[in-house]
Amino acid sequence: MIMEQTHLSTTSDDGFSGRLYQYLGCHAVDADTYCFRVWAPNAAEVSLVGDFNGWDPATSPMTKNEEDGVWSCEYGGIAEFSSYKYCVVGADGVTRMKADPFACHFETRPSNASKVYRLEGYDWQDGEWLRLKEKNAVYHCPINIYELHIASWRQYPDGSVFSYTKLADELIPYIQEMGYTHIELLPIMEHPFDGSWGYQVTGYYAPTSRFGTPKDFMAFVDRCHQAGIGVIIDWVPAHFPKDECGLYRFDGTACYEYADPRKGEHYEWGTCVFDYGRPQVREFLINNVLYWIEQFHIDGIRVDAVASMLYLDYNRKDGEWVPNQNGGHENLEAVEFLQRLNERVFAAHPNTLMIAEESTAWPMVSRPTSDGGLGFNYKWNMGWMNDMLRYMALDPYFRKDNHDTLTFSFFYAFSENFILPISHDEVVHGKGSLINKMPGSYEEKFAEVRLFLAYMMAHPGKKLLFMGCEFGQFKEWDYESGLDWLLLEYESHRMLQHFTASLNHFYRDNPPLWDDDFSWNGFSWIAHDDYSQSVIVFRRIDRKGKELIAVCNFTPVQREMYRIGVPAAGTYSEVFTTNAAEFGGTGVLNSTKASETVPMHGFAQSLSLTLPPLSVIYLKLKKAAGAPKKARRAGAKTINKTAASRKRSTAVKEG
Repeated sequence: MIMEQTHLSTTSDDGFSGRLYQYLGCHAVDADTYCFRVWAPNAAEVSLVGDFNGWDPATSPMTKNEEDGVWSCEYGGIAEFSSYKYCVVGADGVTRMKADPFACHFETRPSNASKVYRLEGYDWQDGEWLRLKEKNAVYHCPINIYELHIASWRQYPDGSVFSYTKLADELIPYIQEMGYTHIELLPIMEHPFDGSWGYQVTGYYAPTSRFGTPKDFMAFVDRCHQAGIGVIIDWVPAHFPKDECGLYRFDGTACYEYADPRKGEHYEWGTCVFDYGRPQVREFLINNVLYWIEQFHIDGIRVDAVASMLYLDYNRKDGEWVPNQNGGHENLEAVEFLQRLNERVFAAHPNTLMIAEESTAWPMVSRPTSDGGLGFNYKWNMGWMNDMLRYMALDPYFRKDNHDTLTFSFFYAFSENFILPISHDEVVHGKGSLINKMPGSYEEKFAEVRLFLAYMMAHPGKKLLFMGCEFGQFKEWDYESGLDWLLLEYESHRMLQHFTASLNHFYRDNPPLWDDDFSWNGFSWIAHDDYSQSVIVFRRIDRKGKELIAVCNFTPVQREMYRIGVPAAGTYSEVFTTNAAEFGGTGVLNSTKASETVPMHGFAQSLSLTLPPLSVIYLKLKKAAGAPKKARRAGAKTINKTAASRKRSTAVKEG
């Protein structure tokens, strides 16, 4: 659809009264006529070239609107999927062949032309998902994310990659069986180099054609939603590559990037930094997020490398950066951009997940802009991730000397709205896979992973796990090959996968683990100082006052008659244990126990437990002392409706 406006304002972020992506780019006028518009304010000449005019710049010169720097033309007789570019004679006199920054479809690499494509017309079937999303607050719901790279999640036997359609066929039932609430896709925007994993984007408005068309990707998201699965995409506003066809020196000048290389280049990455102070660039990026939400029904945006945006001296040596007007190292324009981005997104789509990958101690990343925050609603907890992976890699004998590493994250757990990530970055580049980070024997490595994942699930914050970790992928992630699914022929890996699925479903079924993730009301210590035995015990509490107790033993030593204080007198049951035989554990379990009047940990009541080696157990108060016994309804089920449709673990006992 062609918008009525004839020019784009350059004086305001809101200069175009509709969406910028509805104005710039390629849009149908009628059956075979299209209007092309591109912003190139300093270009000397711009022409439309494509396979419909023999790539001849003289055939289709474009006209410039001097007020806004937008070049435009109409061209008839074009078939959908025709390839095109803009031939730009820059202010520097150099002629460059540029892809359309707003193109929604591209040729498949190594070709890099834009393609004429009608984005409208897809018949969405996810209305119920959207209605439920509008009703549910993003903070008080379970969020357990499965992060994946499409090309290397699973492949055909000959090494070729799945299409969006085939991915939906295979991935959706797997996610349902495993119990994840969301998937997070490494960047799916068009990019020329596979080895960048999608983080060097040339087509911000186009799902990569490696796997199909834009409508194929719409259908993928639609099917996820119909199956009750949210979709998050990775987004890269921190930098862009210098490919000739892309945004770099688009009109012969620093158009999208800062002109000063001390601000405009990431020397280590060999990429350019967006000029966040330029209104047109801000609109290009803000509209891009709105585009993915509105046109593709994306549920969440994970913003990559936020720290590199916030600091002018990020990965720069002395002399390679310029202080701001206050003499500091903060990029004030980037700060303002991120704040405006989040304000605009939440004004239009309040229940979107806006997630910052921010690796420093920048304050209030997930706090409202009205309070001086950046305005995201979630932040990756990189400190927790680094501390815990370092702690888990220790020989258990030395963990007692590093107990503060284990407990430190709990003391800042509510300073932001955190997601606990074990991401792709932690299983590549020599860091080793999750299971190979663990010390000990073959069997102990699996026990350590179960221990870590169950501890992580009980820790305040939402969760994210990278593909392959769920079944014990031993080798590092390789973007060129699929996961080692053949490992599931081995019992230990099958049991770990079964454990992960059981843990995920237990998490979803138990609100104390997710209902109040961001305040001290949802968490309370029982024991945090038993460093000599590397044991911690804590409570998770939902907003109705129901709770679970997590008891974590980080040593390969079984603790007999280990006493913990409990907040109420009554009968307690072990409702989940990582040590169940069906998961590969020793099978040592705790029977239902009545509390005793033995003071411990500041409580009048306590329990005596057996703590299996390298284990986590979850306890639930089954019956408070003095509470009347509830009459059982005829035909009452012992499992809930959610769990009834699948085979439940015998290690999960419903409360």
